[in-house]
Amino acid sequence: MQKITKTVFVSSALLLSSTLFAVPSFAGSGCAFDAETNKGFIATCSEETEEVIITGIVSQQQIEQQLPGYAEEYQQYQADQAIIAKLKNIDKPTDIVVIIGTWCPDCHRETPRFMRILNEVNNPNITVKYIGIDRSKKDPEGLAAEYEFTRIPTFIVHQDDKKIGTIVESPTDSLEGDLYQILAD
Repeated sequence: MQKITKTVFVSSALLLSSTLFAVPSFAGSGCAFDAETNKGFIATCSEETEEVIITGIVSQQQIEQQLPGYAEEYQQYQADQAIIAKLKNIDKPTDIVVIIGTWCPDCHRETPRFMRILNEVNNPNITVKYIGIDRSKKDPEGLAAEYEFTRIPTFIVHQDDKKIGTIVESPTDSLEGDLYQILAD
């Protein structure tokens, strides 16, 4: 059976005219950016499904719009308010990198929950960067390659430019509990 593929071109004008930084591409299994160009403007994908895979830096708005079940998962998650209060008191600058796949069921569950937690915490000392990857766990800019990960979502917590902990795929206790445990050590 011959596999049919299509190449999706996303013009740089579209990227520049938008506030979105990631490159949308339509993908089935194995969607990846052309290794020769690796610029994020050309992706070769299967036509088996028409899901949207967002790669590179992903905004909260993109996640809200593209992640299946986002609104329901966000609304239904009830964070432990005692831990939320503790996270509000974190006074050391903390950077969190979240590596996600908009095609990944675990990301569909955990990313909205994490975003809800951070919105409730509303701590200016905690900043987050979301990096979207394709099914081959890559993005055209190579941003995710800077981090060590094998499963997604992966939440990588940094303080003083050093990794102090990670949450991989699903939390041990709860996202807010695991995050506080990392930050309290």
